[in-house]
Amino acid sequence: MSKINDLKPDIVVITGDFIDDDTKYNDMVDSCNALGKIKSKYGVYFSYGNHDKGYFNKREYTYKDLEQNLEKNNVVILEDKGTFITDNMYIIGRKDTQEVNRLSMSELIKNVDKDNYIVVLDHEPNDFENEKNSKVDLVLSGHTHGGQLFPLGYVGVALGMNDMFYSIKKIDNTTFIVNSGMGDWAIKFKTHTIAEYVVVDIINNS
Repeated sequence: MSKINDLKPDIVVITGDFIDDDTKYNDMVDSCNALGKIKSKYGVYFSYGNHDKGYFNKREYTYKDLEQNLEKNNVVILEDKGTFITDNMYIIGRKDTQEVNRLSMSELIKNVDKDNYIVVLDHEPNDFENEKNSKVDLVLSGHTHGGQLFPLGYVGVALGMNDMFYSIKKIDNTTFIVNSGMGDWAIKFKTHTIAEYVVVDIINNS
């Protein structure tokens, strides 16, 4: 957190899978408390990934406990809703694509003035076409762990599970960034990728 604070960020976002299915309660609480130490001008914003709510009821706590601890540390949860960051910047956090009642991009932006700079947090990078057609400016995703183990990232794209597993790409006027995240899944290492947090500089040319 000290390294992040040294950057003096305007805003910090978490694009899901903040915790895993087997994360212990005390580790979850400590992780939320760590977010509470972030000093950013406009706050910290969170959208759900596919593991944050947990599968198969394996944990000794629920995602509501996670929400309480996030909110206690001033983290704003965006689950299929948006909010203004500044007068001309709007951020939308999507439900994970595995949620059956997830709203479409057209529903999420139907009342949003397109003159705003619109940022979308979407954990799984697999709705590029609809997000591009919605003319949002920036889409931030994770989920893939940068491929984690070669060649899994390429396989996921080839099978249509993800539109991209790592990197930055601009389609029309929408920029997509898929980061590899800080952690891993199932096994405690990655190959052909890195652990990272991403710094994005948004330049207002208006």
